[in-house]
Amino acid sequence: MSGTDITNLLDIVQRKINAVDSSASTSDLLYLLSAIRQSGEGSVFAYDNESQIPNLLDGTPDPEMIAYTLDSDKLYFQRGSWVGKAIPIIPFQGSNFGYASGGTAGSIPPSNVIDKFPFAADFTGTATDVGDLIVGTRDVAGQSSSSHGYHTGGRVVPTVSDVIAKFSFTTDGDATDAGDLSVARYMNAGQSSIENGFGYTSGGSPTTYHIEKFPFAADFTGTATDVGDLTVGRYYCAGQSSTTHGYSSGGYTNPTTNINVIDKFSFTTDGDATDVGDISIARKWSTGQSSTTHGYSSGGYTTGPLPVDIIEKFPFASDDDGTDVGDLTEGKRWNSGQSSTTHGYSSGGYFSDVMDVIEKFPFASDDNATDAGDLSVARYAPAGQQY
Repeated sequence: MSGTDITNLLDIVQRKINAVDSSASTSDLLYLLSAIRQSGEGSVFAYDNESQIPNLLDGTPDPEMIAYTLDSDKLYFQRGSWVGKAIPIIPFQGSNFGYASGGTAGSIPPSNVIDKFPFAADFTGTATDVGDLIVGTRDVAGQSSSSHGYHTGGRVVPTVSDVIAKFSFTTDGDATDAGDLSVARYMNAGQSSIENGFGYTSGGSPTTYHIEKFPFAADFTGTATDVGDLTVGRYYCAGQSSTTHGYSSGGYTNPTTNINVIDKFSFTTDGDATDVGDISIARKWSTGQSSTTHGYSSGGYTTGPLPVDIIEKFPFASDDDGTDVGDLTEGKRWNSGQSSTTHGYSSGGYFSDVMDVIEKFPFASDDNATDAGDLSVARYAPAGQQY
Protein backbone atom coordinates (compact mmCIF):
# COMPACT_ATOMS: atom_id res chain seq x y z
CA MET A 1 0.00 0.00 0.00
CA SER A 2 1.21 3.49 -0.69
CA GLY A 3 -0.15 7.02 -0.50
CA THR A 4 -0.95 8.35 -3.98
CA ASP A 5 -0.45 11.89 -5.20
CA ILE A 6 -3.91 13.24 -5.97
CA THR A 7 -2.69 15.06 -9.06
CA ASN A 8 -1.31 11.81 -10.48
CA LEU A 9 -4.54 9.96 -9.74
CA LEU A 10 -6.54 12.73 -11.38
CA ASP A 11 -4.34 12.34 -14.43
CA ILE A 12 -5.01 8.58 -14.54
CA VAL A 13 -8.76 9.17 -14.51
CA GLN A 14 -8.58 12.09 -16.94
CA ARG A 15 -6.63 10.02 -19.46
CA LYS A 16 -9.31 7.37 -19.28
CA ILE A 17 -12.03 9.96 -19.75
CA ASN A 18 -10.24 10.99 -22.93
CA ALA A 19 -10.72 7.41 -24.13
CA VAL A 20 -14.43 7.12 -23.27
CA ASP A 21 -16.57 5.46 -25.92
CA SER A 22 -20.35 5.20 -26.25
CA SER A 23 -20.51 2.21 -23.90
CA ALA A 24 -18.73 3.92 -21.01
CA SER A 25 -20.47 5.53 -18.05
CA THR A 26 -19.42 9.16 -18.17
CA SER A 27 -21.43 9.95 -15.03
CA ASP A 28 -19.39 7.51 -12.96
CA LEU A 29 -16.16 8.95 -14.30
CA LEU A 30 -17.25 12.49 -13.50
CA TYR A 31 -18.26 11.34 -10.01
CA LEU A 32 -14.79 9.89 -9.50
CA LEU A 33 -13.18 13.13 -10.56
CA SER A 34 -15.35 15.04 -8.11
CA ALA A 35 -14.58 12.61 -5.29
CA ILE A 36 -10.85 12.81 -5.90
CA ARG A 37 -10.89 16.60 -5.98
CA GLN A 38 -12.68 16.61 -2.62
CA SER A 39 -10.13 14.27 -1.10
CA GLY A 40 -7.40 15.62 1.10
CA GLU A 41 -3.77 14.57 1.13
CA GLY A 42 -3.48 11.10 2.64
CA SER A 43 -7.06 10.10 1.81
CA VAL A 44 -6.22 8.57 -1.57
CA PHE A 45 -4.31 5.29 -1.53
CA ALA A 46 -3.08 2.79 -4.09
CA TYR A 47 -3.12 -0.95 -3.35
CA ASP A 48 -1.63 -3.87 -5.26
CA ASN A 49 -5.02 -5.63 -5.26
CA GLU A 50 -8.49 -5.38 -3.69
CA SER A 51 -7.71 -7.84 -0.89
CA GLN A 52 -5.43 -5.19 0.64
CA ILE A 53 -8.16 -2.53 0.91
CA PRO A 54 -9.23 -2.27 4.59
CA ASN A 55 -12.80 -3.42 5.28
CA LEU A 56 -13.64 -3.81 1.60
CA LEU A 57 -15.00 -7.35 1.81
CA ASP A 58 -17.33 -6.72 4.78
CA GLY A 59 -18.58 -3.49 3.22
CA THR A 60 -17.61 -1.23 6.12
CA PRO A 61 -16.38 2.12 4.78
CA ASP A 62 -12.79 2.99 5.52
CA PRO A 63 -11.76 6.58 6.32
CA GLU A 64 -10.15 6.74 2.88
CA MET A 65 -12.44 8.23 0.26
CA ILE A 66 -10.72 6.71 -2.79
CA ALA A 67 -8.80 3.47 -3.23
CA TYR A 68 -7.05 2.47 -6.45
CA THR A 69 -5.99 -1.12 -7.28
CA LEU A 70 -2.92 -1.45 -9.47
CA ASP A 71 -3.56 -5.02 -10.64
CA SER A 72 -7.06 -4.43 -12.04
CA ASP A 73 -6.82 -0.69 -12.80
CA LYS A 74 -9.99 -0.21 -10.78
CA LEU A 75 -11.08 2.67 -8.56
CA TYR A 76 -13.13 2.07 -5.41
CA PHE A 77 -15.09 4.96 -3.94
CA GLN A 78 -17.69 5.44 -1.21
CA ARG A 79 -21.41 5.92 -1.60
CA GLY A 80 -22.25 4.83 1.95
CA SER A 81 -20.18 1.70 1.31
CA TRP A 82 -17.38 0.79 -1.06
CA VAL A 83 -18.26 0.75 -4.75
CA GLY A 84 -15.81 -0.54 -7.35
CA LYS A 85 -15.70 0.83 -10.86
CA ALA A 86 -13.47 -0.49 -13.63
CA ILE A 87 -13.02 2.56 -15.84
CA PRO A 88 -12.40 2.55 -19.60
CA ILE A 89 -9.32 1.11 -21.20
CA ILE A 90 -6.35 3.42 -21.57
CA PRO A 91 -5.27 2.98 -25.17
CA PHE A 92 -1.69 2.27 -26.12
CA GLN A 93 -1.49 5.71 -27.72
CA GLY A 94 -0.36 8.77 -25.79
CA SER A 95 -2.17 12.09 -25.56
CA ASN A 96 0.61 14.30 -24.22
CA PHE A 97 4.21 13.52 -25.16
CA GLY A 98 6.43 11.26 -27.21
CA TYR A 99 9.82 10.08 -25.94
CA ALA A 100 13.02 8.85 -27.57
CA SER A 101 15.52 7.22 -25.23
CA GLY A 102 19.05 6.05 -25.86
CA GLY A 103 20.46 5.38 -29.33
CA THR A 104 23.80 6.29 -30.81
CA ALA A 105 25.43 8.93 -32.97
CA GLY A 106 27.85 6.27 -34.15
CA SER A 107 30.20 6.97 -31.29
CA ILE A 108 31.11 4.89 -28.24
CA PRO A 109 29.54 4.84 -25.71
CA PRO A 110 25.92 5.08 -26.94
CA SER A 111 23.66 7.94 -25.89
CA ASN A 112 21.93 8.05 -22.49
CA VAL A 113 19.58 10.94 -23.43
CA ILE A 114 15.83 10.77 -22.71
CA ASP A 115 14.13 13.27 -25.02
CA LYS A 116 10.47 14.26 -24.91
CA PHE A 117 8.42 16.26 -27.38
CA PRO A 118 4.77 17.38 -27.25
CA PHE A 119 2.05 15.84 -29.38
CA ALA A 120 0.48 19.31 -29.73
CA ALA A 121 -0.67 19.89 -33.32
CA ASP A 122 1.38 23.07 -33.74
CA PHE A 123 4.67 21.74 -32.36
CA THR A 124 7.58 22.22 -34.78
CA GLY A 125 10.39 22.80 -32.31
CA THR A 126 13.15 20.81 -30.62
CA ALA A 127 12.62 17.98 -28.15
CA THR A 128 13.72 18.56 -24.55
CA ASP A 129 16.40 16.47 -22.82
CA VAL A 130 14.60 15.54 -19.57
CA GLY A 131 16.86 12.90 -18.05
CA ASP A 132 19.42 10.16 -18.50
CA LEU A 133 19.25 6.40 -18.82
CA ILE A 134 21.20 4.33 -16.30
CA VAL A 135 23.81 3.83 -19.00
CA GLY A 136 23.98 4.75 -22.69
CA THR A 137 22.19 2.05 -24.70
CA ARG A 138 21.33 1.41 -28.36
CA ASP A 139 19.34 -1.21 -30.33
CA VAL A 140 16.82 -1.36 -27.51
CA ALA A 141 13.07 -1.97 -27.09
CA GLY A 142 10.64 0.60 -25.65
CA GLN A 143 7.42 0.08 -23.68
CA SER A 144 4.88 2.46 -22.12
CA SER A 145 2.63 2.15 -19.08
CA SER A 146 0.14 4.83 -18.00
CA SER A 147 2.78 6.45 -15.81
CA HIS A 148 6.26 5.38 -16.98
CA GLY A 149 8.37 4.75 -20.03
CA TYR A 150 10.41 1.54 -20.12
CA HIS A 151 13.63 0.69 -21.90
CA THR A 152 14.55 -3.02 -22.12
CA GLY A 153 17.70 -4.82 -23.19
CA GLY A 154 19.89 -3.24 -25.85
CA ARG A 155 23.54 -2.95 -26.61
CA VAL A 156 25.82 -1.36 -24.03
CA VAL A 157 28.98 -1.45 -26.11
CA PRO A 158 30.70 -3.87 -26.08
CA THR A 159 28.23 -5.95 -24.04
CA VAL A 160 24.52 -6.82 -24.28
CA SER A 161 22.12 -5.66 -21.54
CA ASP A 162 19.38 -7.51 -19.62
CA VAL A 163 18.23 -4.37 -17.76
CA ILE A 164 14.62 -3.21 -17.56
CA ALA A 165 14.84 0.53 -16.86
CA LYS A 166 11.98 2.94 -16.32
CA PHE A 167 11.48 6.70 -16.13
CA SER A 168 8.53 8.78 -14.97
CA PHE A 169 6.16 10.48 -17.38
CA THR A 170 4.82 12.87 -14.74
CA THR A 171 8.17 14.09 -13.41
CA ASP A 172 11.18 14.73 -15.63
CA GLY A 173 14.20 12.82 -14.35
CA ASP A 174 16.63 9.97 -14.78
CA ALA A 175 15.74 6.32 -15.34
CA THR A 176 15.94 3.73 -12.56
CA ASP A 177 16.54 -0.02 -12.60
CA ALA A 178 13.18 -1.86 -12.57
CA GLY A 179 14.30 -5.47 -13.06
CA ASP A 180 15.92 -7.77 -15.59
CA LEU A 181 14.99 -9.62 -18.77
CA SER A 182 15.27 -13.39 -18.50
CA VAL A 183 18.08 -13.26 -21.06
CA ALA A 184 20.20 -10.31 -22.18
CA ARG A 185 19.25 -9.28 -25.71
CA TYR A 186 19.40 -6.43 -28.18
CA MET A 187 17.75 -5.52 -31.51
CA ASN A 188 14.45 -6.57 -29.85
CA ALA A 189 10.94 -5.13 -30.32
CA GLY A 190 8.68 -3.73 -27.59
CA GLN A 191 4.93 -4.07 -26.99
CA SER A 192 2.70 -2.75 -24.19
CA SER A 193 -0.58 -3.82 -22.60
CA ILE A 194 -1.61 -0.92 -20.37
CA GLU A 195 -5.00 -2.52 -19.65
CA ASN A 196 -3.42 -5.77 -18.39
CA GLY A 197 -0.42 -4.06 -16.83
CA PHE A 198 2.48 -5.69 -18.67
CA GLY A 199 5.32 -4.75 -20.97
CA TYR A 200 6.58 -7.22 -23.55
CA THR A 201 9.74 -7.70 -25.55
CA SER A 202 9.95 -10.02 -28.55
CA GLY A 203 12.73 -11.28 -30.76
CA GLY A 204 16.22 -9.84 -30.60
CA SER A 205 19.64 -11.40 -30.47
CA PRO A 206 20.66 -13.91 -29.31
CA THR A 207 17.18 -15.09 -28.16
CA THR A 208 15.52 -14.53 -31.52
CA TYR A 209 12.28 -16.49 -30.86
CA HIS A 210 11.38 -15.54 -27.32
CA ILE A 211 8.47 -13.40 -26.11
CA GLU A 212 8.75 -12.30 -22.50
CA LYS A 213 6.73 -10.04 -20.26
CA PHE A 214 7.20 -8.03 -17.07
CA PRO A 215 4.62 -6.26 -14.85
CA PHE A 216 4.20 -2.50 -14.74
CA ALA A 217 3.47 -2.76 -10.99
CA ALA A 218 5.23 0.01 -9.07
CA ASP A 219 7.14 -2.36 -6.79
CA PHE A 220 8.36 -4.80 -9.46
CA THR A 221 12.12 -5.34 -9.34
CA GLY A 222 12.28 -8.98 -10.47
CA THR A 223 12.91 -10.90 -13.67
CA ALA A 224 10.70 -10.98 -16.76
CA THR A 225 8.95 -14.22 -17.70
CA ASP A 226 9.38 -16.12 -20.97
CA VAL A 227 5.76 -16.64 -22.13
CA GLY A 228 6.04 -17.91 -25.71
CA ASP A 229 7.82 -17.88 -29.06
CA LEU A 230 7.52 -16.01 -32.34
CA THR A 231 6.75 -18.12 -35.43
CA VAL A 232 10.05 -17.05 -36.97
CA GLY A 233 13.08 -16.11 -34.93
CA ARG A 234 14.16 -12.61 -35.89
CA TYR A 235 15.83 -9.43 -34.73
CA TYR A 236 15.65 -5.81 -35.91
CA CYS A 237 11.86 -6.23 -36.05
CA ALA A 238 9.17 -3.59 -35.40
CA GLY A 239 6.69 -3.79 -32.49
CA GLN A 240 3.00 -2.79 -32.46
CA SER A 241 0.25 -3.05 -29.83
CA SER A 242 -3.54 -3.32 -29.95
CA THR A 243 -5.64 -3.48 -26.77
CA THR A 244 -5.62 -7.30 -26.90
CA HIS A 245 -2.48 -8.39 -28.77
CA GLY A 246 1.15 -7.60 -29.38
CA TYR A 247 2.58 -7.67 -32.90
CA SER A 248 6.07 -8.16 -34.30
CA SER A 249 6.58 -7.34 -37.98
CA GLY A 250 9.45 -7.81 -40.39
CA GLY A 251 13.00 -8.24 -39.19
CA TYR A 252 16.11 -10.17 -40.02
CA THR A 253 16.99 -13.83 -39.53
CA ASN A 254 20.31 -15.58 -39.29
CA PRO A 255 22.33 -15.44 -41.33
CA THR A 256 21.25 -12.85 -43.92
CA THR A 257 17.53 -12.93 -44.73
CA ASN A 258 15.01 -10.08 -44.42
CA ILE A 259 11.50 -11.33 -43.62
CA ASN A 260 7.98 -9.98 -44.14
CA VAL A 261 6.09 -11.94 -41.45
CA ILE A 262 3.56 -10.22 -39.16
CA ASP A 263 3.22 -12.22 -35.92
CA LYS A 264 0.68 -11.59 -33.17
CA PHE A 265 0.43 -12.91 -29.60
CA SER A 266 -2.23 -12.56 -26.92
CA PHE A 267 -1.96 -10.18 -23.96
CA THR A 268 -4.53 -12.15 -21.94
CA THR A 269 -3.17 -15.68 -22.42
CA ASP A 270 0.51 -16.59 -22.41
CA GLY A 271 1.48 -18.58 -25.49
CA ASP A 272 3.16 -18.63 -28.86
CA ALA A 273 2.58 -16.11 -31.64
CA THR A 274 0.68 -16.87 -34.84
CA ASP A 275 1.52 -15.72 -38.36
CA VAL A 276 -1.33 -13.37 -39.40
CA GLY A 277 -0.02 -11.71 -42.55
CA ASP A 278 2.89 -10.09 -44.36
CA ILE A 279 4.24 -6.58 -44.67
CA SER A 280 4.48 -5.48 -48.30
CA ILE A 281 8.29 -5.34 -48.41
CA ALA A 282 10.51 -7.69 -46.40
CA ARG A 283 12.85 -5.49 -44.40
CA LYS A 284 14.75 -4.92 -41.15
CA TRP A 285 15.52 -1.81 -39.07
CA SER A 286 11.99 -0.41 -39.39
CA THR A 287 9.97 0.96 -36.47
CA GLY A 288 6.39 0.41 -35.29
CA GLN A 289 3.46 2.69 -34.46
CA SER A 290 -0.12 1.84 -33.44
CA SER A 291 -3.52 3.46 -33.79
CA THR A 292 -6.55 1.93 -32.06
CA THR A 293 -7.37 0.01 -35.27
CA HIS A 294 -4.11 -0.59 -37.14
CA GLY A 295 -0.46 -1.39 -36.69
CA TYR A 296 2.06 0.63 -38.71
CA SER A 297 5.60 -0.06 -39.89
CA SER A 298 7.75 2.79 -41.18
CA GLY A 299 11.19 3.05 -42.72
CA GLY A 300 13.70 0.21 -42.71
CA TYR A 301 16.21 -1.40 -45.02
CA THR A 302 15.95 -4.10 -47.68
CA THR A 303 18.93 -5.10 -49.79
CA GLY A 304 19.46 -1.94 -51.84
CA PRO A 305 21.98 0.83 -51.28
CA LEU A 306 19.51 3.09 -49.45
CA PRO A 307 16.87 2.70 -46.69
CA VAL A 308 13.18 2.83 -47.61
CA ASP A 309 10.67 5.61 -46.93
CA ILE A 310 7.56 3.40 -46.83
CA ILE A 311 4.74 3.77 -44.30
CA GLU A 312 2.40 0.79 -44.28
CA LYS A 313 -0.42 -0.41 -42.07
CA PHE A 314 -2.22 -3.66 -41.24
CA PRO A 315 -5.58 -4.14 -39.47
CA PHE A 316 -6.00 -5.32 -35.88
CA ALA A 317 -9.61 -6.48 -36.40
CA SER A 318 -8.69 -9.14 -38.97
CA ASP A 319 -5.59 -11.12 -39.83
CA ASP A 320 -4.35 -9.54 -43.05
CA ASP A 321 -1.37 -8.20 -44.96
CA GLY A 322 0.04 -4.70 -44.71
CA THR A 323 -0.62 -2.07 -47.36
CA ASP A 324 1.52 0.91 -48.42
CA VAL A 325 -0.29 4.08 -47.26
CA GLY A 326 2.34 6.82 -47.50
CA ASP A 327 5.97 7.86 -47.32
CA LEU A 328 8.29 9.30 -44.70
CA THR A 329 9.94 12.62 -45.58
CA GLU A 330 12.95 10.55 -46.69
CA GLY A 331 14.20 7.00 -46.42
CA LYS A 332 15.63 6.00 -43.05
CA ARG A 333 16.45 3.01 -40.88
CA TRP A 334 17.03 2.55 -37.16
CA ASN A 335 14.36 5.18 -36.42
CA SER A 336 12.22 5.04 -33.26
CA GLY A 337 8.41 5.02 -33.23
CA GLN A 338 5.85 6.83 -31.08
CA SER A 339 2.05 6.90 -31.24
CA SER A 340 -0.36 9.66 -30.26
CA THR A 341 -4.14 9.32 -30.41
CA THR A 342 -4.11 10.93 -33.86
CA HIS A 343 -0.67 10.41 -35.43
CA GLY A 344 2.24 8.06 -35.77
CA TYR A 345 5.70 9.53 -35.20
CA SER A 346 9.17 8.58 -36.41
CA SER A 347 12.17 10.14 -34.67
CA GLY A 348 15.86 9.97 -35.41
CA GLY A 349 17.36 7.30 -37.64
CA TYR A 350 20.05 6.90 -40.24
CA PHE A 351 20.19 7.73 -43.95
CA SER A 352 23.66 8.61 -45.18
CA ASP A 353 24.33 10.11 -41.76
CA VAL A 354 22.76 10.30 -38.29
CA MET A 355 19.37 12.08 -38.24
CA ASP A 356 17.57 14.28 -35.69
CA VAL A 357 14.23 14.64 -37.53
CA ILE A 358 10.89 14.05 -35.79
CA GLU A 359 8.13 13.49 -38.33
CA LYS A 360 4.49 12.50 -38.11
CA PHE A 361 1.75 10.98 -40.27
CA PRO A 362 -2.03 10.89 -39.68
CA PHE A 363 -3.98 7.83 -38.55
CA ALA A 364 -7.32 9.15 -39.83
CA SER A 365 -6.24 9.20 -43.49
CA ASP A 366 -3.59 7.48 -45.58
CA ASP A 367 -0.99 10.15 -46.26
CA ASN A 368 2.68 11.08 -46.24
CA ALA A 369 4.62 12.19 -43.17
CA THR A 370 5.49 15.82 -42.43
CA ASP A 371 8.40 17.30 -40.49
CA ALA A 372 7.32 17.93 -36.88
CA GLY A 373 10.57 18.99 -35.18
CA ASP A 374 13.97 17.72 -34.11
CA LEU A 375 15.48 15.60 -31.35
CA SER A 376 17.83 17.43 -28.99
CA VAL A 377 20.66 15.17 -30.20
CA ALA A 378 20.82 13.41 -33.58
CA ARG A 379 20.98 9.64 -33.15
CA TYR A 380 19.81 6.29 -34.47
CA ALA A 381 18.61 3.06 -32.83
CA PRO A 382 16.82 4.68 -29.83
CA ALA A 383 13.65 3.35 -28.19
CA GLY A 384 10.26 5.08 -28.49
CA GLN A 385 7.64 5.65 -25.78
CA GLN A 386 4.47 7.75 -25.43
CA TYR A 387 2.34 9.26 -22.67
